Amino acid sequence: MWRRCLLSGMTMWLAATAPAMAFIAYVSNEKSNTVSVIDTDTWTVTKTIKVGQRPRGIEFTKTGNFVLVAVGDDDKIEMIDTATQEVVDSLPSGPDPELFTQDAAGKILYVANENDNAVTIVDLEKRVRVGDIQVGVEPEGMAISPDGKILINTSETTNMAHFIDTTTHQIVANVLVDARPRFAEFKRDGSELWVSSEIGGTVSVIDPAKRTITGKIEFSIPGLRREAIQPVGISITKDGKTGFIALGPANRVAVVDATTHKVTKYLLVGQRVWHMAFTPDEKYLLVTNGGSNDVSVIDVSAQKVIKTIQVGELPWGITLVQP
Repeated sequence: MWRRCLLSGMTMWLAATAPAMAFIAYVSNEKSNTVSVIDTDTWTVTKTIKVGQRPRGIEFTKTGNFVLVAVGDDDKIEMIDTATQEVVDSLPSGPDPELFTQDAAGKILYVANENDNAVTIVDLEKRVRVGDIQVGVEPEGMAISPDGKILINTSETTNMAHFIDTTTHQIVANVLVDARPRFAEFKRDGSELWVSSEIGGTVSVIDPAKRTITGKIEFSIPGLRREAIQPVGISITKDGKTGFIALGPANRVAVVDATTHKVTKYLLVGQRVWHMAFTPDEKYLLVTNGGSNDVSVIDVSAQKVIKTIQVGELPWGITLVQP
């Protein structure tokens, strides 16, 4: 009995004192043409990687072996080897690639090319361009439905969310949203699609099955003009209960009840907050602040900012993975 209690006590002590799981974040710095590497165990930048001109969209491959970064002024997607943390290859795209997304298998990459009104389809295994899909003017936001059947692209000037069949690569529906849609995010169960409209100042909630807007998330911050509140990046927790929305020059992240679609809190972060990403365990949310050249770390459960990390000039996108 005494031995069982001792072992049980030791197990509890080990669990309590075990270090938190460390993850690696990669941040694209649009103006300095670099990618900052952050260790989430120490919350420090461990390396700065030189990349092409105007890096923006950034994402790990499904295998975790590479980080893909869209270098818009070089018209390509660069590949960073996560083992060496160096650029080792590049993928083709159209002119001025901005955001992109992968299919569930990590074999196909869909790239929004801002300057030719098209989404490029890239075979990730062969590293070749295999097709293009014509969309609206200034495509940016990219998302893929949880079942992999529908690709979403938002076009900033056309003010639409385009629904694209991933088998036929044809547009099957267009949903008109508010001005200058920047980002799209599905709930994990596929029940909702959220699209941020930077100039419209709203986030449209879309029923993906009916392809209609069912509601809008709106924002009001005392002391700020409505036009200063410009939603861009969106992150929704895996359980679909809480959403976080970056509000650009408002310098705040809105916390949203994802069931009622009401804002419950505003978190003050750095200047011109743009994009964000959860750590894989969803304990933290990291957000890029382009105006102050830093990354804010949000404790998700406490809903408070706990850390600020200096990075390169004009941080834009961020992605995380477990090493």
